[in-house]
Amino acid sequence: MAGGRAGVADLRGSGFLNADPTELKAALAREARALGFDCIGITEPGTIENAGKHFLEFIASGGHGDMDWLANQPERRVDPRGLWADVRSVIMLGVNYGPDQDPLAILRERTRAAISVYAQGDDYHDLIKKRLKALARWLVATATCEVKTREVKTCEVKVFVDTAAVMEKPLAQAAHLGWQGKHTNLVSREFGSWLFLGAIYTTLELPRDGAEIDHCGSCRACLDICPTAAFPAPYKLDARRCISYLTIENKGPIPREFRKAIGNRIYGCDDCLAACPWNKFAQEGREARLSARDELRAPGLAELSRLGDTAFRVLFTKSPVKRIGRDRFLRNVLIAIGNSGEVALSEEARRLLGDESALVRGAAVWALGQLLPPDEFATMKTNATANERDESVRQEWQAAS
Repeated sequence: MAGGRAGVADLRGSGFLNADPTELKAALAREARALGFDCIGITEPGTIENAGKHFLEFIASGGHGDMDWLANQPERRVDPRGLWADVRSVIMLGVNYGPDQDPLAILRERTRAAISVYAQGDDYHDLIKKRLKALARWLVATATCEVKTREVKTCEVKVFVDTAAVMEKPLAQAAHLGWQGKHTNLVSREFGSWLFLGAIYTTLELPRDGAEIDHCGSCRACLDICPTAAFPAPYKLDARRCISYLTIENKGPIPREFRKAIGNRIYGCDDCLAACPWNKFAQEGREARLSARDELRAPGLAELSRLGDTAFRVLFTKSPVKRIGRDRFLRNVLIAIGNSGEVALSEEARRLLGDESALVRGAAVWALGQLLPPDEFATMKTNATANERDESVRQEWQAAS
């Protein structure tokens, strides 16, 4: 790393216009790795035209569900120049978050909760954005750029990490970080399925990397393992059937047709990622803040069901889980309780029939319908429906058997 820093110093003072762009790119890569990025690649803005067409087809099909922001001003997403007309180079960066154990193993422990690998540590948005800003500041300080007016001015940059109209995965493939597999997620030959992505748009003209090619071949592992058949065809996703969408983005009751398939997954789903054979080359992530917290590896469903709003916020401090709120979280926990087969957990669901949230009460009804003997549930149903005023919860009682 010290050698990299010395190389950076050599470029300062001369500026980009007088320096070899290849040297600047090499120094940028050294700086990126010194800041904790695991891979870097550069592409031009006009490289994702085909991906843009597929995205528009996805929106037209309704496959994005209730994620309305995806359909808002799609022209800003399908071409980086639609978001920023002055961008000349797109710098794509990745941070490895490879797990230290098999993410699928927890699915066999039905009284415990499965939380997606990416959400077991600190929120990657905060960590990666800080690194992107630091790298962008370095680039601005190191380089200058020439604009159309032939004036020389300070290099301009914009940074993005999964919160703007940026198609990170196609851009990452164009920048040689990996390729979009049949599950539509990025696959890396070096890191398997486990890369967080960030982007820096810049007005600099930087040397490009060649696009990565598809290495999926005839493999269907990611498609075949999906519990809800969310892939209507290879390279096509219907988010409305995806467990990650259902447990995170979906704000209402989880559709009944998917509840059994969700199992004990209470936040996201790693099945299609974990099934990829390229994970044999994956490495454990080196960033401690992205590593799984012990209390989030396999928490008990009973303990999670007892979380009030304050306790929920404390447990998931700095975690992406916190953004769905306590009520949606408990909805997910109750679906998992219903799938547990553990009659003792019915007491937790019974207690939550009195919760203030109709979303929670409705999920508790379904859980009890799965766990209690039919005669006991029928008696409970008669008493409860007489007092329930929320129509959605009443519908849950009527639909339950």
